[in-house]
Amino acid sequence: MSNSENEKINEFEQKLERMEQRQVSFSKEITELRQEIYRHKFNAATSKPIEKIAPQAPPKHTEPISVFHTSKPSATPPPIREVPKIKKDLEKFIGENLISKIGIIITVIGVAIGAKYTIEHNLISPLTRIILGYLTGLGLLGFGIKLKEKYTNYSAVLVSGAITILYFITFAAYDFYGLIPQLLAFGIMLMLTVFAVIAALNYNQRIIAHLGLVGAYAVPFLLSNGSGQAAVLFTYIGIINIGILFISFKKYWKSLFYSSFFLTWIIYLSWYLLQFQSSLHFSIAFTFITVSFLTFYITYLAYKLIQNKRFAIEDVVLILANAFIYFGLGYALLQAHVVGQQFLGLFAVANAIIHFVISLIIYRKKLADKNLFYLISGLVLVFITIAIPIQLDGNWVTLLWAGEAALLFWLGRSKQILIYEQLSIPIIGLAFFSLVQDWLSGYGHFYNDNIKKNSPIFNIHFLSSLLVAGAFGFMTFILFKNKNTIPTEKQSVLIPLLKIAIPGIFIIICYGMFALEINEYWSRQYYYSYHPTLFTYNQDYTSLKNIWLVNYSLLFASILSLINIFKIKNSTIGIFNILLNGLVILGFLTVGLYEISELRESYIANGGNSFFIGIRYLSFLFLAANIWCSYKLMRQENKITQFHILFELALHIIIVWVASSELLHWLDLGSTAKNYKLGLSILWGIYALMLIAAGIWKYKKHLRIGAMVLFSITLLKLFFYDLTQLNTISKTIVFVSLGVLLLIIS
Repeated sequence: MSNSENEKINEFEQKLERMEQRQVSFSKEITELRQEIYRHKFNAATSKPIEKIAPQAPPKHTEPISVFHTSKPSATPPPIREVPKIKKDLEKFIGENLISKIGIIITVIGVAIGAKYTIEHNLISPLTRIILGYLTGLGLLGFGIKLKEKYTNYSAVLVSGAITILYFITFAAYDFYGLIPQLLAFGIMLMLTVFAVIAALNYNQRIIAHLGLVGAYAVPFLLSNGSGQAAVLFTYIGIINIGILFISFKKYWKSLFYSSFFLTWIIYLSWYLLQFQSSLHFSIAFTFITVSFLTFYITYLAYKLIQNKRFAIEDVVLILANAFIYFGLGYALLQAHVVGQQFLGLFAVANAIIHFVISLIIYRKKLADKNLFYLISGLVLVFITIAIPIQLDGNWVTLLWAGEAALLFWLGRSKQILIYEQLSIPIIGLAFFSLVQDWLSGYGHFYNDNIKKNSPIFNIHFLSSLLVAGAFGFMTFILFKNKNTIPTEKQSVLIPLLKIAIPGIFIIICYGMFALEINEYWSRQYYYSYHPTLFTYNQDYTSLKNIWLVNYSLLFASILSLINIFKIKNSTIGIFNILLNGLVILGFLTVGLYEISELRESYIANGGNSFFIGIRYLSFLFLAANIWCSYKLMRQENKITQFHILFELALHIIIVWVASSELLHWLDLGSTAKNYKLGLSILWGIYALMLIAAGIWKYKKHLRIGAMVLFSITLLKLFFYDLTQLNTISKTIVFVSLGVLLLIIS
């Protein structure tokens, strides 16, 4: 056994020992807690004094739980203690909880109605009204605090109602009557906010935190005198958020975090849309969003990191929302600033550095589970990704995205880190579409004198395509080498699509990088062939371009087939190869043979290059190679009989098609093209006879039926097309030849 294996076993044994110790500790605590509950319930029922019961020792493990061996379950499971069910006291809920909350709401409304009545009827002076309001609020507050020891929930409701009354009495004193200055009103409400934080922690009641802190967000607007002092507004909100941060070290009140998060950013956005001026407010606005971002970041991490709790999906959503809202707002501020526009890329990198520092602290201190570390590390990569197109141009963006996508996918698949694999999905899309954009901007501009002319193959666009293809090839290799072992229910819907998308993009890039070079080279030759006197272009270059694209497609499909035949040997990919081969062969029979005939016509008319004739047979070699590859693929798919029948019929159609083209080719070269009707009819008739013979000899019904179809087409062509323009001798030859063939077939 190797040293590394021994180290792993030792590490597992140490981990197992720690877990057993924790299990013993938990078992002891559970036993003691259960005994305390039973003891208190028993004494409450019998009114006997509480006696201490010595805690029983937790059961010892006779044998440690092994991670390597599975023990058989016991025949008789241990008896399960029945925990007495606690009946919900509906009367207690209504009396202590529901009615108390309704009562405090009615009390606050009553105070408001009474105050409104005194104002409308001018019964007492404004100063007296405010004093009475404060006395009411403070009295309610004192009464609530006094009841805390015996009636905690009821006391919390009274205290929260008192804080609400004091908030609005302070507002009335400042806004309605001008009895106190703005600074004093601000200070009073700030003290109320601090008191609300302390009371919320002391009472352990969310309602106090919501009324005291979330309600405090309305204070600056209630006290606003239209001066537009953004610094005062944001300082106040910052203090409230820091108060919520202190609460987060002790409590995990999600509703409080959600409320503060949304209210802060809504207030900021409202101010930004209505009052923001870059020349006046840039510094205070940027400082505020940075402080708020960091405050919320620490708030969402604090409690669960301190208490070592797992992060749920809502925690992840808040962290991501906070990160991207901050980046979006900061980007908008910098873009609107004359100098800030130059630091957009640096701002994205700064975001990445912040997340990197947080992830480094979590990793080194081992403060949380690995998923949180991977999430924040993923944010580092995301913001580096965003910085790339902001700071760089052209092919560098594509190359960096492709490299990052490959790195993320490799980490996610090989290390089984789902978040990294999920993060790789959008970056894979960005890399591919960025490459397509590079292709559109880099090729097809040879007519523009301001653009540097690219050498075939040896140019930056082909090189970048080659490197991106390498990245996707690496991901394809990882995809098939490392199977995904993450449970399906935990996967994103898009994860299974990667099995198709990554190899598919890899094939598209490999095909496109060479096809674009071929198209660019011959298109340029065509453009530079312009004859200024005749005002024409040389159309032969267009034909050559199309022929070479078809030949390249045949070669590319053949190489893909060979890789699957000798290396991958995958049935699904084999079917895809067969369909692809059929598509490129159809392209050759239609586009390829037509363009070859155009070169022949050019050769005959202009006495052109003999290569115009020789390229025909070079193309036949590419066609033959692709047909052979298709045949080998069919042999692999021997379970599907229909494929063999379709392949055989398709092969004979290809032979007839190519033979007909070859006949026309030589008739045209021999200046006897006018006899092509007669020649084609005889050729098709002879081939139909051969198919009949092969079908009888090999007992293949489909060949015999195919021969009959071909003969039917030949007869229809003969009577409705050939005879219209043939002379007597030609007609005699056709009829005699076909008659003899029909007799032989019969």
